[in-house]
Amino acid sequence: MDIADMDAADTDTYDRNYLDGQLLIAMPVMEDERFARSVIYVCAHSSEGAMGIILNRPAGSVDFTDLLVQLDIIKQADLIKLPETAETMKVMKGGPVETGRGFVLHSSDFFIEDATLPIDEGVCLTATLDILEAIAKGAGPKHAILALGYAGWAPGQLETEIQDNGWLHCPADQDLIFGRDIEDKYVRALHKIGIDPGMLSNEAGHA
Repeated sequence: MDIADMDAADTDTYDRNYLDGQLLIAMPVMEDERFARSVIYVCAHSSEGAMGIILNRPAGSVDFTDLLVQLDIIKQADLIKLPETAETMKVMKGGPVETGRGFVLHSSDFFIEDATLPIDEGVCLTATLDILEAIAKGAGPKHAILALGYAGWAPGQLETEIQDNGWLHCPADQDLIFGRDIEDKYVRALHKIGIDPGMLSNEAGHA
């Protein structure tokens, strides 16, 4: 697995008309099975397109501690010394784009100059091995998830999908981003904007 290099230099053009730091919630009309019932944290959104991380799609049998060994961050014999934050770290399917790369979505108490991308108050994205090494040593962020791959949209594509009732959107919160009850995130995200999933139809409007 490669860890992508991130450039945090393009954050000055942030525009509140875009959905950086918001959640996307898939509507029932969503035809793409890769995004069915998904909750996505939008990391970047501009006139050039959008990028986000799926928060409720576990990466199956992929284990964070095994990845640390595979990446030569720690030795197999040292797994017993890992802090609890590393042992309980969740690995998610972040999206269908560049699934061989890892992206760590984390709380803002951890920052690497020229590598960490601040997204919204309290939430950052880092995609270098340094953050994995820090987590393994117990010096990483308080809250974090590792995502393999990401969701990406071409210029104007996300706006069109929202207009076509493919997505609802709402403000994010730390629990929906980092909470461990992954299975319930879709329902809880809908409840956050006052929607009963049982009453949701393909014709619902926008949040």
